[in-house]
Amino acid sequence: MMKRFFAATLIFTLLLIAGCGTASEEKKAERLPKLTIGLMPDTDSIPFIIAAERGYFAEEGVEVELVPFKSAMERDAALQSGNLDGAISDLLAVIFARSGGFALHATSYTDGNYNLVAGGNTGISTAPDLHGKEIAISRNTIIEYVTDEILAVNGLNEREVSKVVIPQIPVRLEMLQSGNLAAAVLPEPMASVAVASGSRYVTGSGELGINPGVIVFADSAINEKADSIRAMYRAYNKSVEYLNHAPRAEYIDLVMEKSGFPAPARDALELKPYRPAGLPAEKDVEEAVHWVKSKELAGDYRYDDLVSKLLVEEK
Repeated sequence: MMKRFFAATLIFTLLLIAGCGTASEEKKAERLPKLTIGLMPDTDSIPFIIAAERGYFAEEGVEVELVPFKSAMERDAALQSGNLDGAISDLLAVIFARSGGFALHATSYTDGNYNLVAGGNTGISTAPDLHGKEIAISRNTIIEYVTDEILAVNGLNEREVSKVVIPQIPVRLEMLQSGNLAAAVLPEPMASVAVASGSRYVTGSGELGINPGVIVFADSAINEKADSIRAMYRAYNKSVEYLNHAPRAEYIDLVMEKSGFPAPARDALELKPYRPAGLPAEKDVEEAVHWVKSKELAGDYRYDDLVSKLLVEEK
């Protein structure tokens, strides 16, 4: 009788443990909603590439589709048409989207640099040398913002140079390399590729302390996929940790394969340390808003109008 009692108790306990294990496994197996994120051909994309290829997104239980774009215009059109949940972007794009009625917020800063590069035979070695010269930009983007800040710091205004609008970054680089442009503002690593092929670095956003680059998400994604976005950022931070400590030789082939960078970037690319994800600085937001207002492109916005605090909010 006692043996039967212990046997029944043992069976019940084993079933209970098995049931708990099944429930735990089911919970672990629950998939978070998929995220689709737009990338640009710049160094801000690299942590996403690493997270995908090293399995960090999978470790955090979130599926992330990465979609490459060559211009901010194409990226923004995809965001506003609902084909993307989020993207590598900038504060200017957030302001323009919101002023156009599209609900979008920045969720973190990025660490990319935007540099002014001059053709090797143009005689341009400092920013004041740009007077009367052509500069290739993309209109109403982080590129034009950085360009105007460079001009202002060096005592020039935009009427004293000739802005040539070339939205696609690879085309801008190619035209500079072919001698069809005096200068261009390019993201990294495209600026370093230009320098490696004979162009001259003049100055850039890093020197000026300008940091308007951000990761953005549509409000619909923030409201409906908040847990997925948090999981994405956990994976992103794993990539940052990896990139800041791994030997360059360990990841450069993968980055070149997946990024769409031109072949010379393999030797030219030098990554500066990435920061773990965090909220954009109020100073960066205020300066971006000031620039947009000064050009009468949009109205006034406060920090909370443009930046989501999803990263620091409790679940």
